[in-house]
Amino acid sequence: MTATTDYYRSGEEIETVVRDFESCTTKPEDFNHRAHLTVAFAYLHLFRLNVAEATDRMRAGLYRFVDHNDIDRQKYNETITIFWIKRVHSFLAGADTERLASDIANEMIEACGGTKLVYEYYSKERLSTDEARTMWVEPDVKALDF
Repeated sequence: MTATTDYYRSGEEIETVVRDFESCTTKPEDFNHRAHLTVAFAYLHLFRLNVAEATDRMRAGLYRFVDHNDIDRQKYNETITIFWIKRVHSFLAGADTERLASDIANEMIEACGGTKLVYEYYSKERLSTDEARTMWVEPDVKALDF
């Protein structure tokens, strides 16, 4: 698959997204789905973390980010966080990772789809439960196929 959009032109741009997120200098309105995916990509590909390590770092970063910006911690959802990390990990497992990080990231963003992909696997009702917000829950619409 070839990226149809050049979201990033260099690995440095990706590292800037991570640095700004982790230092809480990113504005909340700028930390969109693409930025979330980019951070997950960096943790898994650039920093070579495994899924558990990437999840831990993402969780800590998201809690720091919401606290810094006075956002209710109820906005955090463990199941959604793990879902996307697993999705990015699955993409990387099948990708030619010997290319420029920016090219891989651009392709990953296209391949991972929009925010609604999670609803192919989960009902809104299941994702809105306290259980889903605080721990991993299995999909209720269809099993993960990645």
